[in-house]
Amino acid sequence: MIKTLTIRRSCIITFLLVFVMTMSGCGWWKDLWSRKQMSKGTPEALYQSGVAAYQDGRYKKAVEYFVRVKEENPLHPLALQAELGIGDAHFSNEEYAEAELAYTDFVSLHPTNENVPYAMYQLGMCHYKQMGSIDRDQLETVKAAREFERLMARYPSSKFAFLAEQKLRECRKNMAEQEFYVGEFYFKQGKFQSALKRFQTIAKNYPNLGLDYKVKAYIDETQKRMLKEKEKKDRDEKKAAADAMKKLPTKKIESGAARPPQGQ
Repeated sequence: MIKTLTIRRSCIITFLLVFVMTMSGCGWWKDLWSRKQMSKGTPEALYQSGVAAYQDGRYKKAVEYFVRVKEENPLHPLALQAELGIGDAHFSNEEYAEAELAYTDFVSLHPTNENVPYAMYQLGMCHYKQMGSIDRDQLETVKAAREFERLMARYPSSKFAFLAEQKLRECRKNMAEQEFYVGEFYFKQGKFQSALKRFQTIAKNYPNLGLDYKVKAYIDETQKRMLKEKEKKDRDEKKAAADAMKKLPTKKIESGAARPPQGQ
């Protein structure tokens, strides 16, 4: 787990630096890291300080630096990267609501920017990181799946769409497992109609996720038990009707009793 987090943080750091590295063709690149450019308060100095703080795990400080770049130099090329840096720092600090807001703003304000696929992927990850276990509400799972699907539809050729596809599968499996958990609970309680509805939903909406065989077995068994219940109910109803008939009073006609006149 620690190794995975380290790798992910390294990837984000690389992403934060990539913009600066790709600016090598610009005229100001020659002086980018010069003492003059690195004097306190310049966009370059603030941005590098933000990256350094992020790398050291000082995420709140990193946010402060990136916010200064964005607010004090809104037209500078690094301002865009600072916006993403704000989201990344909040994300790494597990402040997912703040990260989601930063990524959402970036996508809305810069819809044609080349980094939009990355921001959309991170939006999905904000919800993915908050997914609950199968015995908990799956609202965050649903939101994560929605964001990943949106990314895949809008940028199908992006490398982030490929990553989103993998995460989407995990989301869908989590939702399927939650449906099965509830269905199995109803099954054990003898509420077979409710259980069957859950199992059939999985079979229809979540195929090929490793649950097909198990779900089919439960559907078959649930239907068998429902049939047995119906047969028992029919027998009980017939028996109840027969017992009721036996209890009805019978009226005998005595011989010689006066009969009503006919033909009058």
